Amino acid sequence: MTAGSVRRVDAARRARTTVVDVTDSSMRIGVLSTYPPTQCGLATYTRALVDGLADARGSFDDIGVVRVVDRIDDIPDDDRPEVVGAAVPAGPGWELAADVLSTFDVVSVQHEYGIYGPDDGEAVVDILQRISAPVVTTLHTVQDGPSSHRMALLRQIASLSDAVAVTSESARRRLLSDFGMDPSKVFVVPHGAHLFPSVTPPDDRPRLLTWGLIRPGKGIEWMILAMKRLRDLDPPPLYVIAGVTHPHTVDQEGESYRRYLEGLVHRASLGDVVEFRDEYLDDEALAHLVGEATVVVIPYDTTDQVSSGVLIEAIGAGKPVVATDFPHAREMLASGAGVIVPHAEPAALADAVARLLADPKAYAEAAAAARRLSSHLSWPEVGRRFLDVLERVRARVVDGPGAMPVVDQRSAQA
Repeated sequence: MTAGSVRRVDAARRARTTVVDVTDSSMRIGVLSTYPPTQCGLATYTRALVDGLADARGSFDDIGVVRVVDRIDDIPDDDRPEVVGAAVPAGPGWELAADVLSTFDVVSVQHEYGIYGPDDGEAVVDILQRISAPVVTTLHTVQDGPSSHRMALLRQIASLSDAVAVTSESARRRLLSDFGMDPSKVFVVPHGAHLFPSVTPPDDRPRLLTWGLIRPGKGIEWMILAMKRLRDLDPPPLYVIAGVTHPHTVDQEGESYRRYLEGLVHRASLGDVVEFRDEYLDDEALAHLVGEATVVVIPYDTTDQVSSGVLIEAIGAGKPVVATDFPHAREMLASGAGVIVPHAEPAALADAVARLLADPKAYAEAAAAARRLSSHLSWPEVGRRFLDVLERVRARVVDGPGAMPVVDQRSAQA
């Protein structure tokens, strides 16, 4: 197999997807994205979405994923049965990836900068131009004030897609106001959550949790500094920082950010109240860790993030959240499920956490608000809603605008 080639698997599956019958009630869904065991947030999201789609349909049959990889060596020998191909962006097999996806009735393309090769991932344009099936592209990053190149690229991606999906109303508003996108093409389907049950901690210490792939910009240093104030509480909370360093960060700068964080802990003698768990968490381990958390802390440096999987997972688990002031946090925590604090201010983080821990009524109200939101965020529910979008877009493209009216985008969130 040459570098950049697409590998198709399962001859029976290939034969089943070579002919497209638009009258077939079992709509075949193709997916283009990174995918586990790749360690990135997009891969984790896509696998959960595929699971949600399968739950909504009652089967994994006729869902096929074309895996995006950096190197052919990244393809596992025992790939998952729903994976029908793998390709390196702009490699020799990139065109064949479009051919594979075109055999499906509708295609979900998951977009994130850095996934589709250099130059902000321009290779995704090549594949969108070649896919003959209707395409719904999910935009996971919609920046405030992007570079002119990223602005033009995102507009081109939208123009080549039959519909665009985003995971928050904040992202939708930005696409309409800043990018000038057609409102009828933009759908909001929320990021899903695993509904983790609460777990009794091994001791009576409150547990503060930040998790995910570790890299600069996560703002973890500010929460470490906040622990100087929180260590005097009785009992002192334990701040758990869980996750491996992002693979792209390791490639570019090694473990320098993690070493910096560890140095902060050492210099401030915070080893008794800060704990690092340098491991990539599977579903079971993450469920236990989130389940035993008292408060989830999201101290990101970004001021324009419109989608946070960690935020949604925390709310799905019914956990109060303390987060810095970014759009998705403002949107989700407006219900009272947590507290918004300014960026890069350890004192504000400490005060917000301390107030929640000291006031049982306020804590219970925040947890209850999170639980109310969680009923709309389960992956089966999100899968059902995303499937509805795929069905409507396919009907509109294949049978014409009058075949199935597109739902109002705002009501789609409820």
